Amino acid sequence: MLSERRLEVLRAIVQDYVGTEEPVGSKALTERHNLGVSPATVRNDMAVLEDEGFIAQPHTSAGRIPTDKGYRLFVDRLAGVKPLSSPERRAIQNFLDGAVDLDDVVGRTVRLLAQLTRQVAVVQYPSLTRSTVRHVELLSLAPARLMLVLITDTGRVEQRMVDCPAPFGETSVADLRARLNSRVVGRRFTDVPQLVQDLPESFEAEDRGTVSTVLATLLETLVEETEERLMIGGTANLTRFGHDFPLTIRPVLEALEEQVVLLKLLGEAKDSAMTVRIGHENAHEGLNSTSVVAVGYGSGDEAVAKLGVVGPTRMDYPGTMGAVRAVARYVGQILAES
Repeated sequence: MLSERRLEVLRAIVQDYVGTEEPVGSKALTERHNLGVSPATVRNDMAVLEDEGFIAQPHTSAGRIPTDKGYRLFVDRLAGVKPLSSPERRAIQNFLDGAVDLDDVVGRTVRLLAQLTRQVAVVQYPSLTRSTVRHVELLSLAPARLMLVLITDTGRVEQRMVDCPAPFGETSVADLRARLNSRVVGRRFTDVPQLVQDLPESFEAEDRGTVSTVLATLLETLVEETEERLMIGGTANLTRFGHDFPLTIRPVLEALEEQVVLLKLLGEAKDSAMTVRIGHENAHEGLNSTSVVAVGYGSGDEAVAKLGVVGPTRMDYPGTMGAVRAVARYVGQILAES
């Protein structure tokens, strides 16, 4: 276990290196921070921190920089989450309040996160497997053609055309719409197949074919839409950190192009707690020089998706964690009100 003083020295090294981008020496630490001990004592503390793998010496400099292990200890024990200022919070709310639909909410969230943190922002669309049905609309377009519109509790809207095996009158359309909604509204997508399986039998024989076709289209929509979707923004921000990536930025950019990699990075949506993965804790080799800060968001107590940022390990962790958490909270409020 490190003593409180050595933890303070580590905190100071992380803060200075993140702020200045320069390796940190003992003399600079004692000048900048009120550590209450001599440079010689700080040098000794730094030697212990280096022996234990929390800091390292880049070969070109007399100063030290934090390792992944050092950043991990900083995040777990030393860094609080820095709250946003009132003007920042108002700006977030005003920007997100202007969104007109779910795509717009996700798009604005990505832009906002990238601007606030100056990192790469990744936002997962609300997953339909964790969504509930708000409404199913059926519209008659022609005697044997319907439009099915599925609206979720998170504001997602899906439309499908249905070609019926026989003409289906307005009265029958209204009847099916009413019976369908009475069974599925407020229910989870995963429960819907069971809830509607015997619905065709409650209709006249000549309408059962059409009812079955509509239900098949609805169930197909549910299955298709459980595909996870992501939006990413702010990739250009990485170019500002070129020197933070040991060889080249290319492996990071290539990793960010792979949706499967990004979904794994964000982690399971049902786990809504804040997660911070640092450097080699990221399984994908291309992201070993990055850190990921992610959190779940949702319209109630349960997360329906994740959002987060990817940046170099030399990251302002308290500020980034504060921004990610605040944005997730506002997005959740918008989904709840939509």
